[in-house]
Parts: sequence; structure tokens; C-alpha cells
Amino acid sequence: MRKIIYSLLVVLLFTNCTNKKEESVSIEPKMNSKKDQKKVIYQVFTRLFGNENTTNKPWGTIEENGVGKFNDFSDKALQEIKDLGITHIWYTGILHHATITDYTKYGISNDDPDVVKGRAGSPYAVKDYYQVDPDLAVDPAKRMEEFEALIQRSHKNGLKVIIDIVPNHVARNYKSKNNPENVTSFGANDDKTKEYSRDNNFYYVVGEDFKVPVWKDDYQPLGGEKNTLADRKFEEKPAKWTGNGSRLAQPDFYDWYETVKVNYGVKPDGSKGFEEIPKEFESKNYKEHFAFWEGKDVPDSWKKFRDITLFWIDKGVDGFRYDMAEMVPVEFWSYMNSSIKMKNPEAFLLAEVYNPDLYRPYINLGKMDYLYDKVAFYDSIKHIVKGYGWTDHLPKVQEDLADIEHNMLHFLENHDEQRLASPDFAGFAENGKPAMVVSTTISTSPTMVYFGQEVGEPGAENAGFGTATRTSIFDYIGVPHHQRWMNNKQFDGGQLSESEKELRDFYKQLLNFTIKSTALMGDYKEIHFYNKEYTENYNHRVFSFVRWSDNEKLIIVSNFDSDKSYELNLKLPEDVISDWKLKDGKYLVTDQLYLKLTSDLKVENGIGSMKINLMPLESLILKLDSN
Repeated sequence: MRKIIYSLLVVLLFTNCTNKKEESVSIEPKMNSKKDQKKVIYQVFTRLFGNENTTNKPWGTIEENGVGKFNDFSDKALQEIKDLGITHIWYTGILHHATITDYTKYGISNDDPDVVKGRAGSPYAVKDYYQVDPDLAVDPAKRMEEFEALIQRSHKNGLKVIIDIVPNHVARNYKSKNNPENVTSFGANDDKTKEYSRDNNFYYVVGEDFKVPVWKDDYQPLGGEKNTLADRKFEEKPAKWTGNGSRLAQPDFYDWYETVKVNYGVKPDGSKGFEEIPKEFESKNYKEHFAFWEGKDVPDSWKKFRDITLFWIDKGVDGFRYDMAEMVPVEFWSYMNSSIKMKNPEAFLLAEVYNPDLYRPYINLGKMDYLYDKVAFYDSIKHIVKGYGWTDHLPKVQEDLADIEHNMLHFLENHDEQRLASPDFAGFAENGKPAMVVSTTISTSPTMVYFGQEVGEPGAENAGFGTATRTSIFDYIGVPHHQRWMNNKQFDGGQLSESEKELRDFYKQLLNFTIKSTALMGDYKEIHFYNKEYTENYNHRVFSFVRWSDNEKLIIVSNFDSDKSYELNLKLPEDVISDWKLKDGKYLVTDQLYLKLTSDLKVENGIGSMKINLMPLESLILKLDSN
């Protein structure tokens, strides 16, 4: 629900695109310190990755449906992930969050099903920021040691480690028992007689106690299973504001009722109880941002979250993915991110932001490295895959984000979105191939892949609280296609079908090419509109563009149709020929995905042309030999 309004913005942004010829847009990328290599992130839902259990009972317990562990990420598993073409691994669901599974013998309090979503619980309802999820450990008493060993194994296998930080909200039953010395828990010193006080960690509904939401659509916690705590009661005196900002003592069923909102010094009327950062800091680096905040009096929640992130940096974590970052003031991000960068200048900082108006402030003032490119690129390409969007939209997206294209992370799946292979998206994993090529090669930005995507996981299970078409993040469940690749923890794809093996090979070829290509960290121009006007048979189901660096020149063309081939005399306009400094003559071009096509680019009178036969769902990454 929280993302629907932003998803609709893409329709408004691009409804004015036309079929007419437009001048090609050139984008000169904003580079980072690793500008010679594209970053590729593998998001893995940690509790599901190593689970071999295939029972998949709705609302199944940990004993019935099984759970994966830190130790399942063996050297073999990590090396296979690395060899897929991955540079960073995002372990989702690491932090200790509310769950129904009983761990009282380890000194962990039970959680109330009335304020937990699913049986395993949402990873975004964090219960203790200084500890990891006991589900993930072979020995829950040594869970931190097991996670530290996983960090070390990941690094040994050449992977950088990312975990979630959820700054906007915490679990309704937050009970940190692992704080470092002299660190107080959230809310411990709050003045609960006030709705708002700058240094309170929460907002309060003064004079009212919390009430469990009214359940809708026949929902019952745990699927209706009897549980002594599932009594439609949860003690919270007074009630706190709910994570999505609801100020009701009894939040709605569709609110984030299992969480409470953190107070960053923003008053209930929206005004700020802290110093705003001057606009000129948009152009200043993290050291200057750090100096700006040094010695300033900031709200208590700012310091708590800064200390949390630095704690995990000290553990060896290489970066963070920030949940719903736009719900937290940009000044806080300047404060915290500059502190992180002072400790680790190469830290990878990715934020979930859906409001396009906030993209530049959160990058330039908030010092984010990367944001989700959801409401522009993802939504547009999803519409194309589904058949009612036009590829004409994509050059407009790139043009509108040209100044920040490097910072806009591309993905086709993540834990919040529908699986590509699900019937509500592509229907078949192969239908997503052209989208994956375009998403991965059109920009200098990082690419993200969600585990199981590379073998066509459709997310079809009825897990309990989770919704089919998405792999549940709330329940204990198995992931069938991924389990076939895991093959009894041999991690060799031994149970995959031939089509699943071919799909994974496609991902492996594509991703490994991207991390080695200098052109993909260089310049971009679309040649789509030129070909739409001057090339016979070319239409809005085809898309083409060029990428280049000093030593590599690429022509990329994709066919989004699943049942139609295109015989094209693809053209390179005069401005591209000029940029590439090509003289009249013939130049050899070779496909880089499977090296199956070798052809000639003919340049005559300053315009290039080449004959290609583009099969259904086929993409070509054509490298020019200009020697």
C-alpha cells in the first residue's frame, strides 16, 4: 500500500511521450571511486536462502517449514554467487526482529501475535538493533559470532556485505538487551506525558492506551491457531504513533501497526526542532558535512542511529540499505552518512526513496550513494514487459535523471516487488530477458538481482501472511526454484530444468560482462527515435542505444516481443559516428552475450547501418572493433 501512490506517478511523468523523432540524448555519467567497474548487488532473504524444506504449509512453524541459517552460506555457495557476476551481497533480515518462535530459553522475550505480521515476523520490525535474528543461527546463544563468521566468509570470497537499517520505525515490542555499555534503549528516557519532545525517541497518544486493529478480510493472527498471547490485547500505555505516521491509538489494519514511528525532532505540525543544513551543502563532500554537524546539539534519535550504524561498520559490514528513507528528515541523513563515511569512505549507502522530488536532496544533501529507481525506470519497464508500455518512455526517463543517473540503482525484483516470473508481471521468466539487458546496460548505476530471480522463481506459494507473486518475507517458507539450484546444499544447479539452467547462464553471462565493461561506465546515447523514423520494421517494442568509453564501443538492441522477430537495417546517426570518430568503411561487430553473432557495421556518408535479425525476446550487445 505504501508504494502505490508513487507507482502511479510514472503514468503522469511519461504520458506526453510521442512517436516523433527526437534528438538523441547524451548522458555523461557521474562517477564514483570505482568508476572502472559496475556494481552488482545480490539481495538474499537470509532466512530463506538455505532452507531445504519443501513442506510449505500456510502459516507453518519453523519446525514444519524449516529455516535457513548463516552457515548455509558456505564458501561454495558464496563463490557461486560471486561467479554469477556479483560484487555486493545484501543480507536481508539480519537484525533481530519480532517473531512468534519461542526463544525464551535464550533470554529472549516472546512477541505478541497481535503485533507481529506472519509467524516468522517482518524483518522491518526490528526488536534489538544490537543483535541478530536467532532464527539464523545454529546456536542462537552464539548468533552474533555466527554472523561475524559470515561477514568474514563473504569478504574472503570477494563479496562486500550490506545489511538493512530501518530508521523510521522499530518493533512495537522493542526490547534491546544487547546495548553496548552506556547506550540506552529507544524510549527509555522518554517523557510519555508529552505527544512530542525533541529528545523523545517516540511520539505518544497522550491519555490513550494502544488498541489492536480491527482485523479485516477474515484475517486472524497465525491463521487462527490458538495462542495465549493472541487475545486482541497488547499493553502500551500510552499508545505510540504507528510506523507509517498514524496518530491513532487504534491503528488501521493496513497501517504498519506492528511498528512505532521514531521521532527525529520533527514536530507534529511538520516544523523542525533542529538546525537545517544550508542549500550550498549540496555541492560539499561528506567531510564538510561531518564538520558542519560536529559539536551541534542534535536530537537523541540521531545519535542513537549513528551509533548503531557505526557498531555494524566496526563488525565489518560494508554498507547499508535504508528502509523508507524519505520518511526521515534529510538533515539526519547528512549527519549519519557523513559519520559513516568518515569511518569507511567506501561504505555503500542505498536508500529506499519513492518520491522523485526528493531524489536530488537525498543524494546531494543527504549524502546517499544510491536510491531505488522505482517510480521512473522500474515502473516504465514493467509496463513494457506487460505489453501496454512503450519503449519510447525509456529515453525520457534517462534524460530526466541525467544528472543523477549513476545514483539511481536499477532492479527488476526485490522483496517488495512481484517476481518477474509471476503471472502478474512477465508471466514467464524468459519474458523478462530484454528488460534485464536494458536495465543492466543503459546506465552507470548499480544493478540489483533478487535471489531466485536468476532461475525464474515465480513466488507462487501461499505462505500465510505473505502475498503470492512475492516471496514471503513474513513466513517460514521454501523457495522451490532456488531450492533446485541449491541441490541439497551442493549449490550446483543439479536439480534445475534445462530452461532454468539456460536462464541462469543468461544472467551469468550478462552480469559478468557488465562488471568488466568500461563502456557501461562511460557515455550513453539513445538511437531509438532515429531508428523508429528511418528504419523499416522498427517500432516501440524494440529499443536501442549506444554506450562507449575510450577503448570500448557498444550497440545494444532489445526485442520485447515474445512472438515476433525483427529483420532490421539498424542505423547509427551522424552524431554517434562523429562521437566515435568513425570514418567511412566497414567495422566488425560481435555480440558479447554469447559471441554468436558477428556482422559488419557499414559507415557511409557519416551514417552507420548494419543488418540484424532480432529473434523474439532477444537482446544483442554488439561490440565494435574499430582497429
